[in-house]
Amino acid sequence: MSTPALAHYHDTEWGVPSHDDRHLFEMLVLEGAQAGLSWSTILNKREGYKTLFHNFNIDRIAAFSENDAAKLLLDARIIRNRAKIASAVANARAVQRIQAEHGSFAAFVWSFVGGTPVDTPRASYSHAPACTEISDALSRALRKFGCTFVGSTTCYAFMQATGIVNDHEAACFCRSDYALPGAKRPSAKKPSV
Repeated sequence: MSTPALAHYHDTEWGVPSHDDRHLFEMLVLEGAQAGLSWSTILNKREGYKTLFHNFNIDRIAAFSENDAAKLLLDARIIRNRAKIASAVANARAVQRIQAEHGSFAAFVWSFVGGTPVDTPRASYSHAPACTEISDALSRALRKFGCTFVGSTTCYAFMQATGIVNDHEAACFCRSDYALPGAKRPSAKKPSV
Protein backbone atom coordinates (compact mmCIF):
# COMPACT_ATOMS: atom_id res chain seq x y z
CA MET A 1 0.00 0.00 0.00
CA SER A 2 1.30 3.42 -0.92
CA THR A 3 1.71 6.17 1.64
CA PRO A 4 1.32 9.88 0.81
CA ALA A 5 5.12 10.28 1.07
CA LEU A 6 5.75 7.37 -1.32
CA ALA A 7 3.11 8.64 -3.75
CA HIS A 8 4.62 12.14 -3.72
CA TYR A 9 8.11 10.73 -4.26
CA HIS A 10 6.89 8.62 -7.19
CA ASP A 11 4.89 11.44 -8.73
CA THR A 12 7.51 14.18 -8.45
CA GLU A 13 10.98 12.67 -8.28
CA TRP A 14 11.41 8.95 -8.98
CA GLY A 15 12.57 8.35 -12.53
CA VAL A 16 13.07 12.01 -13.40
CA PRO A 17 16.50 12.44 -15.03
CA SER A 18 18.89 14.15 -12.63
CA HIS A 19 22.19 15.69 -13.66
CA ASP A 20 22.87 17.50 -10.39
CA ASP A 21 25.87 16.11 -8.51
CA ARG A 22 24.40 16.99 -5.11
CA HIS A 23 21.11 15.22 -5.84
CA LEU A 24 22.85 12.23 -7.39
CA PHE A 25 25.05 11.92 -4.31
CA GLU A 26 22.00 12.23 -2.05
CA MET A 27 20.33 9.35 -3.85
CA LEU A 28 23.50 7.25 -3.71
CA VAL A 29 23.64 7.73 0.08
CA LEU A 30 19.93 7.10 0.58
CA GLU A 31 19.87 4.01 -1.63
CA GLY A 32 22.84 2.62 0.30
CA ALA A 33 21.12 3.41 3.61
CA GLN A 34 18.03 1.56 2.41
CA ALA A 35 19.83 -1.80 2.15
CA GLY A 36 17.73 -4.23 4.19
CA LEU A 37 15.06 -1.64 4.93
CA SER A 38 11.95 -0.28 3.22
CA TRP A 39 12.09 2.83 1.08
CA SER A 40 9.33 4.38 3.22
CA THR A 41 11.68 4.14 6.23
CA ILE A 42 14.31 6.10 4.31
CA LEU A 43 11.80 8.70 3.09
CA ASN A 44 10.67 9.21 6.69
CA LYS A 45 14.28 9.94 7.67
CA ARG A 46 15.22 11.96 4.60
CA GLU A 47 14.89 15.33 6.32
CA GLY A 48 17.14 14.10 9.12
CA TYR A 49 19.73 13.07 6.55
CA LYS A 50 19.46 16.46 4.84
CA THR A 51 20.05 18.23 8.14
CA LEU A 52 22.85 16.05 9.49
CA PHE A 53 24.59 15.68 6.12
CA HIS A 54 24.46 19.41 5.33
CA ASN A 55 21.99 18.99 2.47
CA PHE A 56 24.30 16.31 1.04
CA ASN A 57 27.16 18.73 0.51
CA ILE A 58 29.80 16.39 -0.89
CA ASP A 59 32.81 18.39 0.31
CA ARG A 60 31.47 18.83 3.84
CA ILE A 61 30.67 15.14 4.21
CA ALA A 62 34.06 14.15 2.78
CA ALA A 63 35.65 16.25 5.52
CA PHE A 64 33.81 14.41 8.34
CA SER A 65 36.16 13.05 10.98
CA GLU A 66 35.67 9.74 12.76
CA ASN A 67 34.33 11.78 15.68
CA ASP A 68 31.77 13.49 13.42
CA ALA A 69 30.62 10.11 12.13
CA ALA A 70 30.45 8.69 15.67
CA LYS A 71 28.15 11.54 16.75
CA LEU A 72 25.73 10.61 13.98
CA LEU A 73 25.26 7.18 15.56
CA LEU A 74 23.48 8.92 18.43
CA ASP A 75 20.93 10.71 16.26
CA ALA A 76 17.66 8.87 15.59
CA ARG A 77 16.86 11.16 12.64
CA ILE A 78 18.92 8.84 10.42
CA ILE A 79 19.62 5.11 10.19
CA ARG A 80 22.05 4.56 13.07
CA ASN A 81 24.26 2.00 11.40
CA ARG A 82 28.02 2.51 11.73
CA ALA A 83 28.81 0.91 8.36
CA LYS A 84 26.19 2.96 6.49
CA ILE A 85 27.36 6.22 8.07
CA ALA A 86 31.00 5.37 7.25
CA SER A 87 29.85 4.54 3.73
CA ALA A 88 28.35 8.01 3.24
CA VAL A 89 31.70 9.58 4.20
CA ALA A 90 33.71 7.17 2.05
CA ASN A 91 31.34 7.71 -0.87
CA ALA A 92 31.67 11.50 -0.58
CA ARG A 93 35.44 11.13 -0.85
CA ALA A 94 35.03 8.74 -3.78
CA VAL A 95 32.69 11.17 -5.54
CA GLN A 96 35.31 13.89 -5.12
CA ARG A 97 37.80 11.63 -6.92
CA ILE A 98 35.23 10.91 -9.63
CA GLN A 99 34.58 14.64 -10.07
CA ALA A 100 38.31 15.33 -10.34
CA GLU A 101 38.73 12.65 -13.00
CA HIS A 102 35.47 13.00 -14.94
CA GLY A 103 34.49 16.65 -14.41
CA SER A 104 31.30 15.77 -12.54
CA PHE A 105 29.61 12.86 -10.84
CA ALA A 106 26.75 13.28 -13.31
CA ALA A 107 29.04 12.90 -16.33
CA PHE A 108 30.42 9.71 -14.80
CA VAL A 109 27.13 7.96 -13.93
CA TRP A 110 25.36 9.04 -17.13
CA SER A 111 28.26 7.74 -19.24
CA PHE A 112 27.06 4.20 -18.48
CA VAL A 113 23.96 4.83 -20.63
CA GLY A 114 25.53 7.13 -23.21
CA GLY A 115 23.84 10.16 -21.63
CA THR A 116 20.31 8.99 -22.50
CA PRO A 117 17.91 7.27 -20.09
CA VAL A 118 17.27 3.59 -20.66
CA ASP A 119 13.54 3.53 -21.39
CA THR A 120 11.81 0.34 -20.23
CA PRO A 121 8.01 0.65 -20.51
CA ARG A 122 6.65 -2.40 -18.73
CA ALA A 123 3.07 -3.48 -18.17
CA SER A 124 3.87 -3.86 -14.48
CA TYR A 125 6.69 -2.59 -12.30
CA SER A 126 6.87 -6.13 -10.90
CA HIS A 127 8.59 -7.08 -14.19
CA ALA A 128 11.53 -4.73 -13.51
CA PRO A 129 14.80 -6.54 -12.80
CA ALA A 130 16.72 -6.23 -9.56
CA CYS A 131 19.91 -5.49 -11.50
CA THR A 132 21.26 -5.40 -15.05
CA GLU A 133 24.58 -5.56 -16.86
CA ILE A 134 24.67 -1.75 -16.69
CA SER A 135 24.12 -1.68 -12.93
CA ASP A 136 26.77 -4.40 -12.60
CA ALA A 137 29.24 -2.19 -14.50
CA LEU A 138 28.32 0.92 -12.50
CA SER A 139 28.75 -1.01 -9.25
CA ARG A 140 32.22 -2.21 -10.27
CA ALA A 141 33.26 1.27 -11.37
CA LEU A 142 32.02 2.94 -8.17
CA ARG A 143 33.87 0.37 -6.08
CA LYS A 144 37.10 1.09 -7.96
CA PHE A 145 36.82 4.69 -6.76
CA GLY A 146 36.28 3.49 -3.17
CA CYS A 147 32.48 3.55 -2.85
CA THR A 148 30.75 1.11 -0.52
CA PHE A 149 27.13 -0.06 -0.24
CA VAL A 150 26.97 0.07 -4.03
CA GLY A 151 26.11 -3.48 -5.03
CA SER A 152 24.43 -4.00 -8.37
CA THR A 153 20.90 -4.04 -6.88
CA THR A 154 21.56 -0.77 -5.03
CA CYS A 155 23.01 0.72 -8.22
CA TYR A 156 19.93 -0.29 -10.21
CA ALA A 157 17.67 1.34 -7.61
CA PHE A 158 19.90 4.44 -7.80
CA MET A 159 19.58 4.44 -11.61
CA GLN A 160 15.78 4.18 -11.34
CA ALA A 161 15.59 6.92 -8.73
CA THR A 162 17.66 9.37 -10.76
CA GLY A 163 16.06 8.68 -14.15
CA ILE A 164 19.07 6.95 -15.64
CA VAL A 165 16.57 4.15 -16.11
CA ASN A 166 12.91 4.99 -16.72
CA ASP A 167 11.03 2.09 -15.13
CA HIS A 168 7.66 3.82 -14.82
CA GLU A 169 4.93 1.47 -15.95
CA ALA A 170 3.78 1.95 -19.54
CA ALA A 171 0.42 3.37 -18.39
CA CYS A 172 1.87 5.65 -15.69
CA PHE A 173 1.21 9.36 -16.24
CA CYS A 174 4.83 10.07 -15.27
CA ARG A 175 6.11 8.22 -18.32
CA SER A 176 4.39 10.50 -20.80
CA ASP A 177 4.96 13.66 -18.81
CA TYR A 178 8.28 14.66 -17.29
CA ALA A 179 10.19 11.39 -16.99
CA LEU A 180 11.50 11.75 -20.52
CA PRO A 181 15.04 12.46 -21.71
CA GLY A 182 16.00 16.05 -20.98
CA ALA A 183 13.09 16.67 -18.61
CA LYS A 184 13.57 18.63 -15.41
CA ARG A 185 12.12 17.80 -12.03
CA PRO A 186 8.71 19.44 -11.68
CA SER A 187 8.12 22.08 -9.05
CA ALA A 188 4.53 21.10 -8.32
CA LYS A 189 2.98 17.78 -7.38
CA LYS A 190 1.06 16.03 -10.12
CA PRO A 191 -2.09 14.14 -9.23
CA SER A 192 -1.53 10.46 -8.47
CA VAL A 193 -3.38 7.93 -10.58
